[in-house]
Amino acid sequence: MSRPCAAGSVRLETEEGKPLEPEELRVLEAALPPERLEEVRRRAYVDGRVLEREGKALFTWGVAARIVLASGGGEPGAGAAVADILSRTGLDASGRDTGARALVLGALPFDPAVPGTLVVPEVAVVARTGQAPRVILAGAEPELERLRSGFPLAGHPPPLPPEGELPDRFSITSSRSHAAFRDMVATAVAAIEEGGFDKVVLAREVVVEANRPFQQADLLRRLRALHPSCLAFALDGFVGASPELLCRRQEDQVASEPLAGTVARSGDPEADARLADSLLASEKERREHRLVVEAIVSALEPLCAEVMPPDEPVVLELRNVAHLATPVHARLEEGPDAASALELALALHPTPAVGGWPVAPALAYLSEHEQFERGLYAGPLGYVDGNGDGEWWLGLRSAQITGTTARLAAGVGVVEGSDPASELTETQLKLQALLAVAVRP
Repeated sequence: MSRPCAAGSVRLETEEGKPLEPEELRVLEAALPPERLEEVRRRAYVDGRVLEREGKALFTWGVAARIVLASGGGEPGAGAAVADILSRTGLDASGRDTGARALVLGALPFDPAVPGTLVVPEVAVVARTGQAPRVILAGAEPELERLRSGFPLAGHPPPLPPEGELPDRFSITSSRSHAAFRDMVATAVAAIEEGGFDKVVLAREVVVEANRPFQQADLLRRLRALHPSCLAFALDGFVGASPELLCRRQEDQVASEPLAGTVARSGDPEADARLADSLLASEKERREHRLVVEAIVSALEPLCAEVMPPDEPVVLELRNVAHLATPVHARLEEGPDAASALELALALHPTPAVGGWPVAPALAYLSEHEQFERGLYAGPLGYVDGNGDGEWWLGLRSAQITGTTARLAAGVGVVEGSDPASELTETQLKLQALLAVAVRP
């Protein structure tokens, strides 16, 4: 899948930051005995990298190399440059093609102009329901031989770092008062009514301080238990449970499931059914959702032979909220230049679901008024393999964990007619997804 690419600032490096040629990266792929999968999961949960949802999981640890997007994912050709690097991995010591290819995973910043880094892991285990797990080892010689003689091919169990004692005292601070956030929403509604843009997504941040470091394994276990329909992720301190699939590519099949429009859930089936009906009937919520779907379809059309959005949205029910959702399916053009999963993700991001519409004026408004650095929040996260397949989600219902500090963020789509008090309540509902996991007094 090698192709010319315009991104000259995408480079492959060692963990120490030294330049590395893709051909120097050796790759070995083999089957993993299914009975080994649980110990792999435990190992990755403690301090590895995890992408796990119903039906599929990716467990990794170690750093064989890093791919640096020095000008950000928004640089033209950045995704193609990553695909080109991966396509040139997997030679043996004699320079012969083994057929195996490295994969890369990580989270990229919300701002497409901000530099980002993806990781080629030393050990990656891909598990799909109904299929035997696969292990992919990657490294420059002699590192690959070290991996080959250790876990998992020789049958030795992976070393399991100890888990620390869980925190039990917490303080929670909002970076913006409730009144200030309501005022920010009201100001945005006025700007929309003046005709500057149609929608802007405003977020606010909450900081949780604990008496002991947060433990990744504990957070992941609770995320999977409380949000089984979401993608649980842990990527170098960025942890969460995303409900929103940006894109998935499997050979020539592409899927995206944008979410926009939200209502609370009560836990009572009859009341929740009425709330779902009101969400589907709401012109304001459907207008907000339609903006997102139209943008997704428009971005996919130049890259696909066929794009197939349904006529009507459906209601996606999560633990404490429900969203309007539209499963969009598409088919790629055949051939070596078909867009990889990462290229699709970068073409779609930022969607109106996380930035606004039109994109440029909405992002300009955010940079002036939101007044906090989003970092990885609402950016794309996921993986792509050497064949171009993979999936990317949005970094929502998330927290950036640094020792005893967890920084959480939640956003709301503001359109004409948005009510500031309702939008504040929506952020509180979304923040609760991570607060219920992180805060355990």
